[in-house]
Amino acid sequence: MGRGDHNHPHHVTPQGRDNEAGPPSEHEVLSRAIQELLEEKGILTAEQVRRRMERFEEDFPYRGARVIAHAWTDPAFRKRLLKDGKAACAEFGIDLEADRLIAVENTPRVHNVVVCTLCSCYPRALLGMPPTWYKSENYRKRVVRDPRGVLKEFGTVLPDGVTVRVHDSNADMRYVVVPMRPKGTERWSEERLAGLLTRDALVGVTVPAASR
Repeated sequence: MGRGDHNHPHHVTPQGRDNEAGPPSEHEVLSRAIQELLEEKGILTAEQVRRRMERFEEDFPYRGARVIAHAWTDPAFRKRLLKDGKAACAEFGIDLEADRLIAVENTPRVHNVVVCTLCSCYPRALLGMPPTWYKSENYRKRVVRDPRGVLKEFGTVLPDGVTVRVHDSNADMRYVVVPMRPKGTERWSEERLAGLLTRDALVGVTVPAASR
């Protein structure tokens, strides 16, 4: 993809400080309405929702890290993941909400990054809740026009010879990036490898490093 004009008053940042979050998706509106109704009827409280969301954020992103770490150490599983991501995740007891999960593999010549240009489709059962920057109109528009510029804002600077491929998720199809395994980790356990894999790396805006 070529570079585009990306002058914009707000910048995408890994910390999610983007002020242009854009309108909520249909699913988010419905979720909020249901939550408000349940709170109004006294079935649950805002505090219970908050605690559940914190647990969700703690537990779910690690699922994706476990899957990719296993793919790094088990070539047969890696092939199954690349062929049918949803079926491979089912081996870990992960029931994905979309019909398909496509795993895209980074190589020395290709770097993949994921977006949902229409709203915020995202493999939540695998990675947890999407970050604010992923849902922002800023990220959704700019990563398509100027992926290298956006990646640079996350601290990811790629050599000129590396092709950047942007994958657009939708309601039926989600993506996860399989990063390159860092050098020097050949003897590492899966658990230790999983510690290198962040949500942002599995979206493709950052890359894992052995120094983590």
